[in-house]
Amino acid sequence: MRSGVIVKKMGMTNLFMEDGRNVPVTVLQLDKCQVVGNRTAEKDGYTAVQLGAGMAKVKNVTKAMRGHFAVAKVEPKRRVAEFRVSPDNLLDVGVEITADHFIEGQFVDASGTSIGKGFAGGMKRHNFGGLEATHGISISHRSHGSTGQCQDPGKVFKGKKMAGHMGDEKVTTLNLEVVKTDVDRGLIMVKGSVPGSKGGWVYLRDAIKRALPDGVPVPGAFRTDAAASDAPAAEEAPAEEAAETPAEAATEAPAEEAPADQPADEAPAAEADADKTDKEGDG
Repeated sequence: MRSGVIVKKMGMTNLFMEDGRNVPVTVLQLDKCQVVGNRTAEKDGYTAVQLGAGMAKVKNVTKAMRGHFAVAKVEPKRRVAEFRVSPDNLLDVGVEITADHFIEGQFVDASGTSIGKGFAGGMKRHNFGGLEATHGISISHRSHGSTGQCQDPGKVFKGKKMAGHMGDEKVTTLNLEVVKTDVDRGLIMVKGSVPGSKGGWVYLRDAIKRALPDGVPVPGAFRTDAAASDAPAAEEAPAEEAAETPAEAATEAPAEEAPADQPADEAPAAEADADKTDKEGDG
């Protein structure tokens, strides 16, 4: 069982396929979906991957979560969620999941918060038929009618379908087909109804009622943080240059000090001339 991803619902568009079909799709975006923690059976009693997505201002993050993100060496995240995985599908902390985590033609399940409808009547909320348009019915054509029985039991049972708040609840849509993925822009395009409004967060995972197709990356498609990997190399470069500089300076010093050595070379020549003059005088 692989990890899912946290995506943002961007809206809908349509794609023209090679066979000429025009397929409507929902566009989902991966916004820096990184691993911020792991849950193991030895320490936590279950195996899961904790993911974070989006960007959050530091002032809006609690002190405890700041420390949690600091340990993982990732920026504060807007949304955090856990996905149960098998022990062999755990991901390293800090890696970023990419759009090719899912392949074209694969089926996925999408979970999100549905659009809130406010207070809705029985006909809209539960698809009731309503009352008649005539035959003595006045002003109550869309009411749901009687809701209880007689003196016994003398109450309305819990769970009775009545008017009330509709929407704004967790909804899971099964077996959505992945039509196309764009790794460079971090987009996943699926065919079907994805719960939630534009800009809402959606949890996407492998379809639980479909077999995993061949070619799916295991444990997942991800990339490491390039900036973090390049930072140690950048820090070591100045140290190496500093170590080489004294040696090079020592090697090049004699050549640069040639003018200073010139008088020393001229001294033996002057002594030789003086000796020659003395010998001529003696002669």
